[in-house]
Amino acid sequence: MSVKHALSRGLELGRSLLQLGLFKPAGRVAAKLRGERLRVSRSTRTVQPQTFLPARYRFFRLSLSGLAAQLQSGAFRRVVGGGAPRNRAVFLAFGVGLGLIEQQLEEDKTSAALCQEIQAVFRKKKFQTPLESFTSGYKLKDYVIGKQIGKGCNAVVYEAAAPFAPPVESGKCSLVELNQKETDDDNKKAGPLQFSAIPSYPLAMKMMLNIGAGSSSDAILRSMSMELVPACPQALTKEQGEITLDGHFGTVPKRLTAHPNVITVYRAFTAEVPLLPGAQEEYPDALPARLNPLGLGNNRTLFLVMKNYPWSLRQYLGGCVPNPMQASLMLLQLLEGVDHLCMQGIAHRDLKSDNVLLEFDSTRCPRLVITDFGCCLAEDLGLKLPFNSRWVNRGGNACLMAPEVATAVPGPGVMIDYSKADAWAVGAIAYELFGQPNPFYSSEGLESCTYQEQQLPPLPASVPDDVQLVVKLLLRRNTRKRPSARVAANMLHISLWGKRVLASLDRARMDELTDWLLCQSAVVLLKGRGSGGSSVEAELQRSFLANIDLEDLRAALSFLVYGQEQWKSLLAHYTEP
Repeated sequence: MSVKHALSRGLELGRSLLQLGLFKPAGRVAAKLRGERLRVSRSTRTVQPQTFLPARYRFFRLSLSGLAAQLQSGAFRRVVGGGAPRNRAVFLAFGVGLGLIEQQLEEDKTSAALCQEIQAVFRKKKFQTPLESFTSGYKLKDYVIGKQIGKGCNAVVYEAAAPFAPPVESGKCSLVELNQKETDDDNKKAGPLQFSAIPSYPLAMKMMLNIGAGSSSDAILRSMSMELVPACPQALTKEQGEITLDGHFGTVPKRLTAHPNVITVYRAFTAEVPLLPGAQEEYPDALPARLNPLGLGNNRTLFLVMKNYPWSLRQYLGGCVPNPMQASLMLLQLLEGVDHLCMQGIAHRDLKSDNVLLEFDSTRCPRLVITDFGCCLAEDLGLKLPFNSRWVNRGGNACLMAPEVATAVPGPGVMIDYSKADAWAVGAIAYELFGQPNPFYSSEGLESCTYQEQQLPPLPASVPDDVQLVVKLLLRRNTRKRPSARVAANMLHISLWGKRVLASLDRARMDELTDWLLCQSAVVLLKGRGSGGSSVEAELQRSFLANIDLEDLRAALSFLVYGQEQWKSLLAHYTEP
């Protein structure tokens, strides 16, 4: 290799450095010769490997910081002390080239520090549950029970009221008005729903159907402990709270912290099964023998008290078609709720529109909460389940079971990873949010264990391109190519509130992104001092800023840039003469 060629390589590698004027001053070089090195702090959050950011990439970037300094100082000594021209040029070329990576590391350090500062600000404000805290309510006689509002395979739900839980405002509407569909987009945006007066039953009481758990409080709590995962710290009395609760897999279940998109159980207690309205007609076999001589149920069971939401997501979608903006916000809420579960090592495993409850905020924007944790995975192993036998319970909804779960084959040492399974289910539910039938329902629908991605039906043309991309990525069969719930939520956040950043995005620099993050933080803080705006949007933006992470943001931006390139190439293909 000639000296001229080696120097040209060095200039090519360092051209960006020369253009930006980022050569180190003499003091900086002297400091490096004394052995000082830049230190880059590790991210505080573990990130799942992404398609665009393999796990080895982070180690590669961190390692090159010291290597760049060594080569630069080595080149400096060779220039001062003499040596072959070829060697001096090669070392200078490598030093300058790796210096560019070191500069990127400095920018990463600044961006990561900014993300951590924003996290600290928004994590200080804890989410407040919708109802005021109360100190009583650990006995069935403390409540007035109304009509039945829901029933499943393992439980029945009644509306309830109590003197210590005053009624609260709720976006409730009548069934007649809910069933009125509008075809005009403007009318859809305004919504056909009319808000009624304050509900007289602000609580919902879930009574578990106890057939085989026994009648002692200890046995009931151990058998139905997964229902207590979303329980608040005051849900159980002190005596009950000290009981060691064994889950389905023999370990103590975890407890969720409060989140605006996850149900909160205010009270949990055991009591004798009462004869409630509709019991003889709806669930006679689950009644104890003292209420029904032919019944198979036990005398006592578990009762859970929570907020009364007017609709399930399935009921709402059966009477209304939300506009694309509302549907996108609903999809984002589901992703935020699933991400909250994943961050605490919990997999729901039974996500469907029946297990999502709905109310409206002051601007008539739907607010969603995930409920029914009876099939959840909340063990010390985190989001992985040993699958050594076909008798191991893999979850409750076979139709919306992620491919990696549905196709798992039991055997020694086999582990099912649920870290992205709930996110896949959200991708399937997205079709319902945008007014389409779920492609994995009905006998003629797709099956999660055998479908191909090309078989997925298209979403309506009114759905934004970025949202279509998110749904498409969530339904990828390969988990390594599927984004996590956090990355998918970040994509929607940027698409909804950061279009200026996406339009002028430069992969090499993070200036635009950090400026946008600072602006978003200021806007959300200012909105928090006033009463205007959608509370759902404010909650979503606070959740985004409280969980912000540099690597997750990079992954989201990479997916969005990939989507833009795909749409451009597709458009160019169809517009060719």
